[in-house]
Amino acid sequence: MSDAYPPAVDAGAVSAVPVSAVPLSAVPADARFITDEAALRALHHAPMSRATDKVLGALDKHCRAILTASPFCVLATQGPGGADVSPRGDPPGFLRVIDDTNLLLPDRVGNNRFDNYANILANPRVGLLVFVPGMEETLRINGTGRITDDPRLLAASAVQGRAPKIGLLIQVEEAFVHCAKALVRSRLWDPEVRADRSQFASYPQMLRDHVSGLTEEENERQSRIMAQRGLY
Repeated sequence: MSDAYPPAVDAGAVSAVPVSAVPLSAVPADARFITDEAALRALHHAPMSRATDKVLGALDKHCRAILTASPFCVLATQGPGGADVSPRGDPPGFLRVIDDTNLLLPDRVGNNRFDNYANILANPRVGLLVFVPGMEETLRINGTGRITDDPRLLAASAVQGRAPKIGLLIQVEEAFVHCAKALVRSRLWDPEVRADRSQFASYPQMLRDHVSGLTEEENERQSRIMAQRGLY
């Protein structure tokens, strides 16, 4: 028996305020905030055993099935400079199960900011949120990460004949499935509510607005370099 949820609210029924219309001082000076866990929990029902007791210390058959089918996850870290979260994607199964408590997340060609990796070098705690297109439940994994360049660990993650230069070996401490409510509410996989990409500025146009002093010529030059580097 699966959980059943009511239909998500139509996006047209939710009004959005343009970011440009929100002043920087929009938060009231006397706004009230919750500052302790007891006050937070007092506002809600107590969690049921399905929520509190579902956390596993190793990857079981259900976790492995989700990881095998997943082409996308979100990696979260925390370092001295603050938190970071970034998307990671590849063909399904790219989050390789090494054994019951170890995963290998390959690194691919990117912008080389290394925000997450810099955080991990200072604080190895990591969190993963794993998605499978069409599946409204997600898999959450918490643990510790170590950056490796060992070819014995990386060879099996080769794509188009190219193994990654580095990868993140994640030791699983907690693994649990998360209910479907967030994806039901967002209608994330519903093609009827997908945005028309043309209504947004192009990525190069956004960067022109965000990067001070970036000329159109330099923007195009860097775009060509990134295109030449490819995906792998």
